[in-house]
Order: sequence, then C-alpha cells, then structure tokens
Amino acid sequence: MNLQQNIQQLHEVWSSNKAIKDTSQTQISFDDLTNSIISTGPFSFYIIDFFDMSLSHISPSLYEMHGFNPETVTFNDILGAIHPEDIDFVVRAEAFLTKFFYEKVGRDQLLTYKISYSHRARLKNGEYVLFNHQALMLTMDDTGGYGKSLNIHTRIDHLSNANTYRISLIGLKGQPSYMNIDLEDEGKNKIEFSKREIDIIKLIGDGHNNEDIGKLLFISPLTVKTHRKNILEKSESKNTAQLIKNCMIQGII
Repeated sequence: MNLQQNIQQLHEVWSSNKAIKDTSQTQISFDDLTNSIISTGPFSFYIIDFFDMSLSHISPSLYEMHGFNPETVTFNDILGAIHPEDIDFVVRAEAFLTKFFYEKVGRDQLLTYKISYSHRARLKNGEYVLFNHQALMLTMDDTGGYGKSLNIHTRIDHLSNANTYRISLIGLKGQPSYMNIDLEDEGKNKIEFSKREIDIIKLIGDGHNNEDIGKLLFISPLTVKTHRKNILEKSESKNTAQLIKNCMIQGII
C-alpha cells in the first residue's frame, strides 16, 4: 500500500468519528492550552478541525522545520511528511485509539487525555528524523464526534532514532495514565500509572530528590522512595535514567 492510500485510510478512520456539526463556537483558551505542551526538543503545533479538515493556530516552526508553504499548507501535506515505513503504524494507532476510548475508557473521556506516540517525519532538507506526536482533543459535538485537536510534534532524535511503535495516554484531570501500549496485543499489557506516580515521574525529571518531592507533594521521603521503586518495576526500567528517557520518548514528561 502506498503513502496516499494510507493517508486515505487515516481520513476514513477520522471521517467515521468526526463531528457532524461545526464546533467552532466552543471557546478555546489557546494560551492555557500551550501550557500543556511538553517539549524536549524543537517542536511545532497546529489545530486540526476534523469537521472540515481545516488548520489554524499554526506555529511558524512547522514551516521552518518541514519547508511547507505557509499560504498553501494542508493537513494532507503534514500527513505526507510521515515516513512511508511509519504511516501504517499511524493508521493502526488512530484506529486503535478510537476503539480503546469507546470500549475501555469512555468516549466522553477523550477531552481529558493527551495522546502520545512517535513516528519519523521528513524535514525541509529531505532527512527523516524521529518526532513525538502529542494530541489533545479540544472540542467534540453532542454525538461524541471529533471536533478540534491540538497536535504537537517534537523532535526527539537526540533521545532515540528507533521508533518504539507504542502509544501513551496521559490523564490530564486525575485519570490514570497508560504507557507502552502495544497495538499487537491490543493494549492488554499496558503500563498504568496513577496521577501521583505521574506527578513523581515529572518531579524526578525536573531533578528533584526524594526529600524535595516529599515536600512538594506533602508526603514522606519514605513514601516517595516506595513510589519510585514501584514505578521502576512497572516500567521495567533498570534505573531512573532509563525511566526518564523512556518517559520523554513516550511523551509522559
């Protein structure tokens, strides 16, 4: 299957789940949304409206990194920059996510999660490098159809050149977060983190020790130590450095 056929498959996934009416009237505080962007390298962002596939709030870095024409760039142009060997994974990931939220989490919870996975994309010079894709659904219609989504693409080739072909779901309002979701086993062996564990991972990533974390979260350093041990075991990380690298690659921090 060629790239254009895969892109058409993506549109078919979204078309069957998109909003049946315009959600533009929904108020979006874009300044607040940009605070949700986690960047571990050069990044770009834009908002895609699945109702009519239009783009808005496009960051200048999108043009600078990929060489797109600011006057004519379309969503298909962005999709067309995905590496031909990774586009099938993106198709399967988007189809899996639709099913996962419908059957396991609840379609209404889509607005309270950030979706993350990686793929290679083409730069302006023709080189392909690894990007982390993060998506936050901003609006849905009354039927649960997809409205607007904030998409963020961050270069992570300084962390890894190998795609994990895994998905992460980060709860934004206290929901559990899921890491290392494997499409091949339909997410059965996913790693689940509580909000407290995610908070601790983020603080570890910021360089805080157990005592600092305890003070910030109002728990004892011993409790922090126990959480850290459990987090390492859950994520099958040999040490903190491996944990942080994996979490950065998968968009957890």
